Formats: sequence, structure tokens, C-alpha cells
Amino acid sequence: MQLIQPSHAFRPARAPMLWGTVIGGVLLAGGIVLGWLAYATPFVGVLTPSVLRPSVEEMAVGGVIWGLSLVAPPCFAIVGLLRLSMVAGALIRKPDIGAVAKAAPSLNDEYVVAPSIELPDGRRVRNVVVGPFGLAVIGEMSSRSVTRHHGGTWEVRRADGRWAPIEHPVERTSRDAERVRRWISAEERDFLVKVYAGFVTTDPTLARTPACAVIGPNEVGAWLAALPQQRSLYDTRRDDLVERVRALA
Repeated sequence: MQLIQPSHAFRPARAPMLWGTVIGGVLLAGGIVLGWLAYATPFVGVLTPSVLRPSVEEMAVGGVIWGLSLVAPPCFAIVGLLRLSMVAGALIRKPDIGAVAKAAPSLNDEYVVAPSIELPDGRRVRNVVVGPFGLAVIGEMSSRSVTRHHGGTWEVRRADGRWAPIEHPVERTSRDAERVRRWISAEERDFLVKVYAGFVTTDPTLARTPACAVIGPNEVGAWLAALPQQRSLYDTRRDDLVERVRALA
């Protein structure tokens, strides 16, 4: 299997990474400085009222100063470390290989996969495969830690921890395949390219539909190889199809 390298690298944006590093560093340094002022210098004692019989206001001020001196340094340091760890995790995180890439050894060079393409309408579609059969769109199940479903209702966990509704994954793959079919039909008005849809999952509750097959993670290569060959897809037409897909990667 040949892989179409994306024209843009899947790397975190520089601005958020830079700001995250700066903010995390400032918070961590601030926590260390505040801790040093609170525990290694008489700074807190100077600010705290030291009269023999303090008034209610002076007692309140002293309580606030001591509370801040005890709470602020570790809070600043912990939040700073968390921000820096998030930046480090984003930088060293390796992209998921995915079931399609794992099937590469079982397929010859007639099969070409684009991990992601952006259609002219702005929709991004993952795992578009060009082969002797035409085109195939292969959807993959997200991690169970960020997705859940109750019957036909699917939800995804957002960055803030809340759950938001999403499309049914099998139906979404079918719609992506239909979008690819409309795109290639507009590009090739005198030639019909067949487009197939498959969804990779281990969830036994998901059933195949007339528009989308449901396959296991280890069945991707066999499913692609079993798709009927499109005899009208000559080498020149196939090469042109690969270039059209490559232009959207």
C-alpha cells in the first residue's frame, strides 16, 4: 500500500504552544518566588499586624495574608506544572497509526491511501483509499474514553469535560462516502467511479447498513481486497484518480 503524505504536517499550532509554555513558566516561577518570600524571608511577618490586641479588621487582614502565603505558592506551582506538562504532551504525542495503516503490509502498491483529504466544500474526510475497485472511505471508532452511546444516540467528551451529541459513526462514514462520490462525479462527468464505505470497530452493537460495511480492525486489508474490481478503471484513469486525491491531501 502506498501512502499519500499530507501537504501539511500534523503538528500543534505554534502560538498556543508558545503561550502555554510562557504562562506555565510564569506560574511555576511565581509559585517558587512566592514560596521563597513566604517561608524563607520575614516578608509575611512584616505584613501581618503584630499588635498585642488586634482588632477584628487586623485579624481579618492577617488571616488573609497567612492564607495567601500558604495557598498561593503551591497553587501557582501546580497550575504551572500542569500547563507545561500539557505542552510537553502535545509536542511528544505520536499520531495514532490507525487500522488502515496497519493493513498496509497485506496490500500491494495498487492501493493508495490518503490519511485525510479536504473536499472543495471544506469537509475533511479521513482514510480515502484508491484501489482497483475505485474509491473507499474507511471510518474508525474513536477511543471509548471520549465517546459513548445510548442506543442510537452518540456523544463525545469535549475539552471541558462535557458530553456533546455527534453523528452516528456508521452514518457519518456513509455521508462522507457520499460526499466523496459527489466530488468525483463533478470532477469526472464522463466516467463513473465507484465509492465504497467501511467502518472499523470492535463494538458488536454496530451493524452494517446497505451503504456502509462494518469490519474489525484486522479485517481492513481483506475487505479492501474483496471489493469487486472496476474493469473500466484503467491504469491511466487510476493514476489520474490518485493525483486528484493527492491534490486534496
